[in-house]
Amino acid sequence: MKKSTLVLLSFVALALGMQSCKEKDPCEGVTCLNGLVCVDGTCVGNVTNVVVTSNITTNTTWSKGNIYELAGRITVVDGVTLTIEAGTIIKGQAGTGANATALLIARGAKLNAEGTAAAPIIFTTVADELSKEQVAAGDFKSPNLDATVQGLWGGLIVLGKAPISASAAEIQIEGIPTTDPNGLYGGTVAADNSGVLKYISIRHGGANIGNGNEINGLTLGGVGNGTVIENIEVVGNQDDGIEFFGGTVNVTNVLILNSGDDAIDTDQSWAGTLDNFIVICGDLTDHALEIDGPEGTLNDEHTVRNGSVKGNPASELGDFRSCARGTFENLFFFGFPDPALTAARGDLSLSNPTGSTCTTDNFTNNILNFASMQLDTVGMNNPALTAVFKAGTSVHATIVSTRTVGANKAALSWTWAAQANLLGSF
Repeated sequence: MKKSTLVLLSFVALALGMQSCKEKDPCEGVTCLNGLVCVDGTCVGNVTNVVVTSNITTNTTWSKGNIYELAGRITVVDGVTLTIEAGTIIKGQAGTGANATALLIARGAKLNAEGTAAAPIIFTTVADELSKEQVAAGDFKSPNLDATVQGLWGGLIVLGKAPISASAAEIQIEGIPTTDPNGLYGGTVAADNSGVLKYISIRHGGANIGNGNEINGLTLGGVGNGTVIENIEVVGNQDDGIEFFGGTVNVTNVLILNSGDDAIDTDQSWAGTLDNFIVICGDLTDHALEIDGPEGTLNDEHTVRNGSVKGNPASELGDFRSCARGTFENLFFFGFPDPALTAARGDLSLSNPTGSTCTTDNFTNNILNFASMQLDTVGMNNPALTAVFKAGTSVHATIVSTRTVGANKAALSWTWAAQANLLGSF
């Protein structure tokens, strides 16, 4: 009886095995694109990053189905367009000096990177464990890196042919060796078009490239007003959040969190407008605003308006220096310490070059203009406005308990900062 039962069970097992061998492979006929692989008939993510090792010399699209890994300074060369789909993650390898990783958009090239509030494009470091699946689910926070982590890769550099005020009409951008002609920026084309940048978060960058010189989160060199830049977040960059080197580009909806040097830095007679921005100063942030004047004969001016700045004991509201020009209006500052208790940190000041009074002269002559600046003095021991807004700028400032100027934070609700609940006080 036992022997017969074993024989019968063996026969049944063999029959079932033969039947299963005849079942169709669920992945047969399934074609998976963009680096996905078939598992049980379904295309799923491939954990292998697409490593980019050479310059982009033909029109190229990076899709959200992949994670792209920058293995060095990757340049989109003149005449070429790089398109990046919404929801795509780009990660930079570690490296400093000549080995610092960055994405460089050369003059004449274009970056069409149109993320959305639901699917931003994220530039980060290979040390970041952020996944495609996480971003697709609407969670944009790093699962393993704090927002204060800095300097793990380079950054995003966009160069154009718009006018700059420098020693020549075109010069080499800082951080790129003079041996690389792709580093040139500047020209005579005010309406130059370097593409479209929307809903982009740039994180943990600012790698040191030598002699204490780091790459900005987003560098804009001679970028023209034919370029569209809006909804940009820079988190934990070791140098500036965004730095403008001349150009005419307009930028809207910006958030800078924990920059290592300045949050917003302008140079070389940038002639555009920054409208609606939030700065959250970190322990290493130097100035929320660092505004420099022209370096050549061009004397264009820019406008910075509708901004809210949260301070830090390490940080100053702003430094306007080197013959600074422009209009700064509807700015709200809070969370700064009492300047008298912190070696005068936390003030907005005008700085003149040695032997010159051009910055204060520009202020007196309405070339450097301020309007509607407000300060919440909670935590500041009731300082006089003149102790915070110096060199006469206090006439354009008021102390408030409820702001009526500043940023519209709703436009930045898609950011990591918002998801980390850091915008509640704005």
